[in-house]
Amino acid sequence: MIFQQITNKMVMHPKRLFLIDGLGALLSAFLLGVVLVSLESIFGIPMKVLYILAFLPCVFALYDFYCYLRVKKNQKYFLTAIALMNLIYCFISIGVAFQHIQKITAFGWTYIILEITIIIILISIELKTAYKLDSK
Repeated sequence: MIFQQITNKMVMHPKRLFLIDGLGALLSAFLLGVVLVSLESIFGIPMKVLYILAFLPCVFALYDFYCYLRVKKNQKYFLTAIALMNLIYCFISIGVAFQHIQKITAFGWTYIILEITIIIILISIELKTAYKLDSK
């Protein structure tokens, strides 16, 4: 029900999704590249991994802000693209986490699972909005 309401609002203003996604990407990049790096011993995620994971949201943020400012037509394709990029990021995060399964603490796993959960919700809204834009 709430997802339906959010999706209906986003269909009216799809550019907002690019802004939301971009701001979320910047938050992820900051948390991964600054906060978690300084707390590596608590989260157990190696610094090199954190920097790699932080780089991708920076790229996504550039894409999102470009779309927010410049894309006027065919927004469904751009929304679908960022949704797919987000999904790939989730798979990369899971893969990297399992590569370092021995090092990552419960706090690290909690962060990874929460981030992926939020991203999956966003992906769902982006894809539903893109689909509805297609049927407009």
